[in-house]
Amino acid sequence: MALKATIYKVRIQFSDLDHNVYTDHSLTLARHPSETDERLSVRLLAFALNSPTNPDQGALEFAKDMWEPDEPSLWQKNPMGRILHWIEVGQPDEKRILRTTARVDRMSVFSFGTSTAIWWRDLETRLTRTQNLWVWQIPAEQSKALALLAQRTMELQITVQDTAIWIDDGTHSIEVTPKRLLGSSSP
Repeated sequence: MALKATIYKVRIQFSDLDHNVYTDHSLTLARHPSETDERLSVRLLAFALNSPTNPDQGALEFAKDMWEPDEPSLWQKNPMGRILHWIEVGQPDEKRILRTTARVDRMSVFSFGTSTAIWWRDLETRLTRTQNLWVWQIPAEQSKALALLAQRTMELQITVQDTAIWIDDGTHSIEVTPKRLLGSSSP
């Protein structure tokens, strides 16, 4: 018998003090049986950091990357179906990145774990010509700390100030400082 997805309910209060953006999100996520708490937490962080302030161009949605290999972790589509922002969580290969950047307005990659440096060293010089690619590294110790916040029901406060991101669940508070590997300075 195949394992089923685990459902997570999440409420996020998001405050970006650097850009005066304040939003609340109520989310329902399906966690694939092979997905870790660490990856789920990085997906949630990527959502909070990239959710558009003007939904007229389409909302940011969780895609089915763990079930469908041709989908990202998250994406934003305009009302006509054009993909405006494709977000990968993990370490996609060069072909996937180049194929995706050729057909979307913007692509972001949120890599985490101890192997990010090795993955990026192999790709960095081959991807510098892409104009619409942003690559972020979540330090391994920080992504592991994020995983400790993962619960079936979560209420998170995420605050961005001076390039630092604070995630608080009412009991624990974690600072995350994504390192920009490629692209402009804001995630």
